[in-house]
Amino acid sequence: MAEKKKGGNVVNSVWELAEPIVGSLGLMLWDVRYQKEGATRYLRIIIDKEGGVGIDDCVAVNDALDAPLDELDPISEPYNLQVCSAGIERELTRDFHFEKYIGSGIILKLRSAYNGVKLHKAVLSGYDDGAVTAEFAGGDIHTFLKNEITSVKLDDFDGFYN
Repeated sequence: MAEKKKGGNVVNSVWELAEPIVGSLGLMLWDVRYQKEGATRYLRIIIDKEGGVGIDDCVAVNDALDAPLDELDPISEPYNLQVCSAGIERELTRDFHFEKYIGSGIILKLRSAYNGVKLHKAVLSGYDDGAVTAEFAGGDIHTFLKNEITSVKLDDFDGFYN
């Protein structure tokens, strides 16, 4: 959950390279993911900005990162570079994601059922070192440790599950 880095050293190296480049374009680096899907590897650069990200933003980041990524050469096997928006219902994975959205609606997916279900809509009421505190409909407040959580996404829609 907090500072989850699938892809380890590749993600860290690419983050350090990409963050100032993305920032210089007036955008925020939301996440970097290096994942294998089937036989194909993907390096995903996820960006954000106030008012939303458009295709031109994605193209600008892709173009700006092309040569520096080739020079850094952090990945030894073939991969596909994808630059995309964090989008609505963005996944919260890093500490700054949670800190930014305290007080916001979330969709919380748990490994084991809480109050009989694994998927909840709630309000993110706190975050501390990977522990997520959620307030549910009716005022129930519970803190979940990171190993109890499958995913946390921003909920851009009204209402609660359960």
